[in-house]
Amino acid sequence: MQQLLALYDLNKNDCVVKSFGGGLINNTWLITSGSDRFILQKINKTVFKQPQLIDENIHSINEYLTQFKPAYKLCAPLPSLTGKTLVEFENEYYRLFEFIPSDTYPVADNIEIAFEAAKKFGEFTKVLSGFNAEILNETIPHFHDLQLRYTQFLHAIKNGDEKRLNHAQGIIQSLLQYTDIVDAYNEILKNPCFKKRVTHHDTKISNVLFDDNNKAICIIDLDTVMPGYFISDVGDMMRTYLSPVSEEETNFNLIELRDDFFHAIAKGYLSEMKNEFSSAEITAFVYAGKFMIYMQALRFITDYLNNDIYYGAKYELHNFNRAQNQLRLLECLIEKEEKYNSIVQQFTINH
Repeated sequence: MQQLLALYDLNKNDCVVKSFGGGLINNTWLITSGSDRFILQKINKTVFKQPQLIDENIHSINEYLTQFKPAYKLCAPLPSLTGKTLVEFENEYYRLFEFIPSDTYPVADNIEIAFEAAKKFGEFTKVLSGFNAEILNETIPHFHDLQLRYTQFLHAIKNGDEKRLNHAQGIIQSLLQYTDIVDAYNEILKNPCFKKRVTHHDTKISNVLFDDNNKAICIIDLDTVMPGYFISDVGDMMRTYLSPVSEEETNFNLIELRDDFFHAIAKGYLSEMKNEFSSAEITAFVYAGKFMIYMQALRFITDYLNNDIYYGAKYELHNFNRAQNQLRLLECLIEKEEKYNSIVQQFTINH
């Protein structure tokens, strides 16, 4: 660690290194050097096969914002002594960030932070509206490709573990009834009214930093920033903010949708993005939630049928229960789709 920190001129005797945060992908440390504090991260090469692609994306976006939106706060890596923002050391990849004093939340437990997060993610895409998203690298190819996830689901139905296939027949049949969600996704891909934009792709509440007054400071974890459709960001917020319980909950009676949280998401995101959207995109706002929730249900049950080779499992029915959880969440959203469309119209009435 001392040799690594020396690459940033942080090899002083008073340097203190502590493990930091609860992230599941990258290793993260808080570095204290005198009165200065930094965040050091090691990129997970199993998830991100080519860390250089992440660095190139952040560099391109940072250059654009520095020139055209200098007031916008982007959480970009700091350069090493050689000027590199991605450092290769002992066959691993690291980057260093300034430490931003802030609060983070593991779950969206009040509408104030849900609104602030949605607004901040909307602002991120809006300030980059003039940036050519197509030049960005795909750091995780096909990350939110619903057609691919559905095809993998069908393959698992044919080739998965026989015992698990028999056990999962009920949920398999239920998920097969929602192929219209896949059809709608494929239509979006062909529709010129849907624009590919700079998209975060991981809009959980823990990827927003807040000040003491619960105002959003900035968004973090830019590793999955790629070209994409707004349905990824809005859908992920709906999937993770709307229910009071997480995807790990096995008492499915506790799964419900909180209307005031949907109101907060729609109000926050559309306050930034409504003038960027086509009418077709506004019409698909609620669909975004169906898209993401259905895709996650497919991914969980596919992994269950394939003996948990992707997500792993803490117990035998872990991914099966996660899939059931997401299916119930999807059913709740479909029940409220008309009501939520009306809420969206409130914020886009003059569009």
